[in-house]
Amino acid sequence: MSIVLAAGEGTGFEAPTTADFWQPLFGTDGPFAITRASIVILLSVALISWWLLATTRKAAIVPTKGQYLTESVYGLVRNGVARDIIGSHDFLRFVPLLFSMFVLILVNNLFGVIPPVQFPTMSRVGFPAALALIVFVIYHYLGVKKMGLGGYFKHMVPPGVPGWVLVILFPLELLTYFFTRPVTLALRLFGNMFAGHLLLVLFITGGEYLMLEAGKAGYIPVGAFSFVMAFVMTIFELLVEFLQAYIFTLLAALYIAGSLADEH
Repeated sequence: MSIVLAAGEGTGFEAPTTADFWQPLFGTDGPFAITRASIVILLSVALISWWLLATTRKAAIVPTKGQYLTESVYGLVRNGVARDIIGSHDFLRFVPLLFSMFVLILVNNLFGVIPPVQFPTMSRVGFPAALALIVFVIYHYLGVKKMGLGGYFKHMVPPGVPGWVLVILFPLELLTYFFTRPVTLALRLFGNMFAGHLLLVLFITGGEYLMLEAGKAGYIPVGAFSFVMAFVMTIFELLVEFLQAYIFTLLAALYIAGSLADEH
């Protein structure tokens, strides 16, 4: 994808492409390259660990602002997601998993608009895919443990279905449980982070080009409007980043709850 704006002697503007998301810092290619996304997610783990230790080490009845923020986020996941979705009997053992996923995704999403990082880790599909894989290994393990292997597959379809319908329905359910759900869980997060970051980069670099390099005064108002749109998109992106972290965690809780239910 490229947009060429003629200026001066034919120089032009190259719009951002998918190649801009592959940013190797050490090693130029291949699976062993150390990329910007790898560094960012390690930075997020270190930052989250430091924050949780700093705000909970000396927890008080009257919380500090940091402790209050940590407890608010924890309460959102514990009470608003885990307990409401999984149920009061089983939810506690899954709170650490759901809380960790929510915070990790949220921080890495927010990095997309926070200088100097400005790179959403989840715009690299491997990271959402890894998180989705963790959810579905746990999900299927819990289902098989509760109902046995045969009972687990039996409960994928509702009881009383005629045999000729079952022949069609069962393969569809297998596809849903083992392919559609994990793939859509990962791609939903990836797609939103990828598209949002691409739009932000397009508005910012396009506005800079129009105002500083295009060489025509008539482009300056358009460039200024592009910066305004970048600001508006940044505010919108902040909302999307929070919602995507919440939706991923909510769906993870729903799938876990389904594996623990008597019928699912």
